Amino acid sequence: MIQLTESAKKKIRQVVEQQQSVAGLRLGVRGGGCDGLTYLIEFDAAPRAKDNVFEYDGVKLFVDPKSLVYLQDMTVDYKETLMQQGFVFENPKAKHSCSCGTSFSV
Repeated sequence: MIQLTESAKKKIRQVVEQQQSVAGLRLGVRGGGCDGLTYLIEFDAAPRAKDNVFEYDGVKLFVDPKSLVYLQDMTVDYKETLMQQGFVFENPKAKHSCSCGTSFSV
């Protein structure tokens, strides 16, 4: 299962409420980046036919079956600092991550 922090749920809920065309957050993995795999994160209007749909306090998360293998047991947080803002991933399956944190290897 993928975990969402309260901060992540709050941010997703905020975007869904502000944009009528958004139903939830899509997480995925694709090949690329410094370490071989890159996280895909975007807001989406609806789940796709084969997606796993997770719901947390009314917040929906869409994950395709192939990506779920790499994202299982991950925690998604949302952070806002003076230097950056965005979703942050704590992935126990990642054996190595690049310095910017957007790509990883298993």
